[in-house]
Amino acid sequence: MNDKMQQLKERLRVINDLNSAAAVLHWDQATQMPVGGEAARARQLATLSRLAHEHFVDPAIGQLLDALQPEWEEAPPTEDDGALYRYVRREYERAIRVPAEYTERAAAHSTAAFSVWAAARPQDDFAAVQPYLEQSLQLSREYAHYFPGYDHIADPLISRAEEGMTAAEIRAIFAELRRALVPLVQRIQAAAPVDNSCLFGDFPREKQYAFAREICTAFGYDFSRGRLDETHHPFAIRFAHGDVRITTRGRDDHLGDAFFATLHEAGHAMYEQGVAEALDGLPTAHGTSSGVHESQSRGWENLVGRSLAFWEWQYPRLQECFPDLAAIPLAQFYAAINKVEPSLIRVAADEVTYNLHVMLRFDLELALLEGELSIAELPAAWNARYESDLGITPADYRDGVMQDVHWYGIGIGGLFQGYTLGNLMSAQIHAAATRAHPEIPDEIRRGEYGTLHEWLRANIYTHGAKFTPKELLQRVTGEDLRVAPLVAYLQQKFGAIYGLSG
Repeated sequence: MNDKMQQLKERLRVINDLNSAAAVLHWDQATQMPVGGEAARARQLATLSRLAHEHFVDPAIGQLLDALQPEWEEAPPTEDDGALYRYVRREYERAIRVPAEYTERAAAHSTAAFSVWAAARPQDDFAAVQPYLEQSLQLSREYAHYFPGYDHIADPLISRAEEGMTAAEIRAIFAELRRALVPLVQRIQAAAPVDNSCLFGDFPREKQYAFAREICTAFGYDFSRGRLDETHHPFAIRFAHGDVRITTRGRDDHLGDAFFATLHEAGHAMYEQGVAEALDGLPTAHGTSSGVHESQSRGWENLVGRSLAFWEWQYPRLQECFPDLAAIPLAQFYAAINKVEPSLIRVAADEVTYNLHVMLRFDLELALLEGELSIAELPAAWNARYESDLGITPADYRDGVMQDVHWYGIGIGGLFQGYTLGNLMSAQIHAAATRAHPEIPDEIRRGEYGTLHEWLRANIYTHGAKFTPKELLQRVTGEDLRVAPLVAYLQQKFGAIYGLSG
């Protein structure tokens, strides 16, 4: 190996260890940390964030990149070291624009804001989080201004999560998708409603978790390199190739929330577990982007976990776990878990209305960043959009503007679009997988998921962040990002469930 490349990797592994240590502290904060640890945890995470940033922007990193440029800048895209060089060069050029002091301040703030949100949401106390949101907005604007020359203030924030995308591109994609979704929602609302009463009753969440663990294992999530815990807002997190964890939450009186949330996070985690072990400790040892990551979580949750083929095999097993379902036919249960109706909670939304939740958050983020909307005005703006887009209005902050952790624990801007981009990608990727292996649907009907999992591992997971999102999607599907495949999938699936003609 080139001596300079070896030196670069040694420095990058130190930075990775600092970031992984911070990730462990984040996981602990969200799952087990006592309230008394909040102040120290904010300080600890701020320190680790500053140290990782300082190590990364060390001029020695830049010198090594300069020395490696002649050999690696034009290397084939499949070459691991060439991909590493290009990724690190891009991230280094971004990082050197941001002061270490800002990184430390932002990390301390997000840690404190998460703790306040976790305590305030159950109390429906928006006043407690409002000053933290105002500071989060200021930090997001400050970050964007380190990158002058943008077309929209959100562009630097979006690019950080979805390399190569802009606010203008996302607005155009969302407008096209919205034009297809709104008429579909209207047609479904005009059809006979689906009865989902079978999902409400006595369904202890521990039994839901146990069933979900069995399914996650069957999908391919390796519990010898992971674990499942409860938290306020489900997430998956990677510490190393051998330690990728998932979290969930659920209700004892509803069947579905815990199960589908767990499948969703397992989709994220299988992606991380599938990254080539040779990349472990390097900055390319993670998923390509927010959108690509969501294509995997939403794919396993919805295209597999909410499919009729899946439940043809798994429903009898679920009935064994919950005997109250014994008298409920499969067709009724399948329609119930796919019921389309306007709702308040994004993570529990059906596949058809889900993206409307994402779009309104994206629009509100842009308005906040542009200065067209203040934090004080945010709850009213949130409620107005829910009324105009979904015909319902939150009765409180808890299930309204305070429901998502993102603005409180991560920041404002560049976050929510990944969910809808992931939905779009999931339809394209699943279609590519079944073109390559037409037997996949029949295998799912037999409770077999190995072919799909292996295809995803070989074509997506193993590469980590070697490719940009656009490059990866082209390699996997032969297409750029498209709206039509998701729309066709939704029209076919829900047309059948609701008996829509045409």
